Amino acid sequence: MNNLTLPITQEQLKKLNALLKELNSTQQAWLAGYLWNASNNLNPENTCLTVNNEINSLTTITIISASQTGNSKKIAEQLFVDIERIGLKVKLIQAGDYKFKQISQEKYLFIITSTHGDGEPPEEALALFKFLFSKKITHLNSLNYSILALGDSSYDFFCKAGKDFDSQLYKLGGKRIMDLMECDLDYQKTADLWRQNVINYLEKNLSSITQSKSQSHQEILVESSIYTKEKPFHAQISVNQKITARQADKDIRHIEIDLGDSQLKYQPGDALGIWFKNMPELINEILSVLQLAQDSPVNYFGKTITLFDALTHHYELTQNTPIIVTKYAKFAGKSKLNQIISNEFDLKEYSKNTPIVDMILQYPAIITAEEFLSCLRPLTPRLYSIASSQEEVGNEAHITVGVVKYLKNGKKRYGGASGYLSFLKENDEVKIFIEPNDRFRLPTSNVPIIMIGCGTGIAPFRAFMQQREADSAKGKNWLFFGNQHFISDFLYQTEWQHYVKTGLLTQIDLAWSRDQAQKIYVQDKIFNKASEIWNWINDGAHIYVCGDALKMAQDVEKTLTNIIMKEGNMNKEEAEDFINNLRVAQRYLKDIY
Repeated sequence: MNNLTLPITQEQLKKLNALLKELNSTQQAWLAGYLWNASNNLNPENTCLTVNNEINSLTTITIISASQTGNSKKIAEQLFVDIERIGLKVKLIQAGDYKFKQISQEKYLFIITSTHGDGEPPEEALALFKFLFSKKITHLNSLNYSILALGDSSYDFFCKAGKDFDSQLYKLGGKRIMDLMECDLDYQKTADLWRQNVINYLEKNLSSITQSKSQSHQEILVESSIYTKEKPFHAQISVNQKITARQADKDIRHIEIDLGDSQLKYQPGDALGIWFKNMPELINEILSVLQLAQDSPVNYFGKTITLFDALTHHYELTQNTPIIVTKYAKFAGKSKLNQIISNEFDLKEYSKNTPIVDMILQYPAIITAEEFLSCLRPLTPRLYSIASSQEEVGNEAHITVGVVKYLKNGKKRYGGASGYLSFLKENDEVKIFIEPNDRFRLPTSNVPIIMIGCGTGIAPFRAFMQQREADSAKGKNWLFFGNQHFISDFLYQTEWQHYVKTGLLTQIDLAWSRDQAQKIYVQDKIFNKASEIWNWINDGAHIYVCGDALKMAQDVEKTLTNIIMKEGNMNKEEAEDFINNLRVAQRYLKDIY
């Protein structure tokens, strides 16, 4: 509306907008009636709001997202919009913000969760998960629910967190209104089907007389950046430097990426998404065995592209899964592969230990280009914890990459993303996006922090220290870091020495597992400082853990539990509750993979 058509002045409009911001939806409805009465020469003082009891009694539908990389959150937001569109009262909340004791009051609950680490739910959902499996809850007989589980079929515990939520809610008396649905990396089609099933059920079983105001405990915003996972920014490499010694067993890279004119912003704790390309040498090796031509035309979402292009940009070629093996076996003739897929244990072990290319070398198939693509999963980006603060590095993002490389049957193999990144040179292009991680944030500048990391898990703590130095933060900082060897594997050594010298890093404890006969791990160093750690916790310290999810993070949590039992004079159950309360208060945060 332009100024010529406004029946009120700009100043009046400004005052009206200011007033509306102070009113809730009920007050705004009353005001509309008040103004209508006044405009029709009726007594506006007699204006009243008739509340439709049927609307007020609408059942609230709750959606909980439990996300590690943002996929579950994205689906939850889509479902929220779907339910709003059909006029039902709905609230959306992230698992970490959910007051889990409210679950006994829920009538309709939809949980979208990924699986993390050793079959666990994402960190933000652990408090709710542990509560559901505790003695503090007896029944949920009034609950109607459905679960959407996200996972990665290349791992043993595919969708386990979702399965566990589903079975436990059922055991507690909840009514499963739809069966659990499982999503692999190419989750969108299955997620869309689940969402449609939810809407069909709600439309059939819950009628709304009129549109109701929905609630969201998180903001659903249009992307602040034009660059997203779906539309990444084409950035440039400015530095790709090996930061482990020449003789080191590990190849760890410090990579600096120029953000150019993207205006991308990030905070310490966020991750950088990398869209990688499969190596030409790997693709050609596969095509040679399968006797397929690089320029074979294939259909990719309605477009005709070459097979080589499809395998370079769009399909996963490094991580094998039981599903891929099973699909491929159909084209491999009467081979031993058919025996392998008939035994679940053998199938899991084979897919875990045999890259796709080596499976093809062992069991060549007579297969068309389209048939081969039908066996594969879509290529998905890899996320790397950002190792820098923009307060320090400006228009750059730094990452710390452990290059996966090994020999298999005498041939050198690389991890998909890490191998791709390791060969990039200065000014080479890489497609990136920012993946926010609101559950791994620095506290206010006066709060002490304890940082625990191994290997590349050091990355976010470098960002933390850069930020705290820029902020002139007064809070104490304590780093526990572990790796194999002091001489070759002390990542960013000179920087940590600088922070110790300036006093920013209050304390540092280092664990080198291979520098002596008896292996020493980071959890051993932590337990040796039990009383000090307990004092820091009592002083309000936030604890951060970054690195390996399957071993290190679990061992660290066991050690922290033992410290709390010992220093706090608690039994195991009390100590676990204490840890859980730290988690709920966002004082115990993990970025693990």
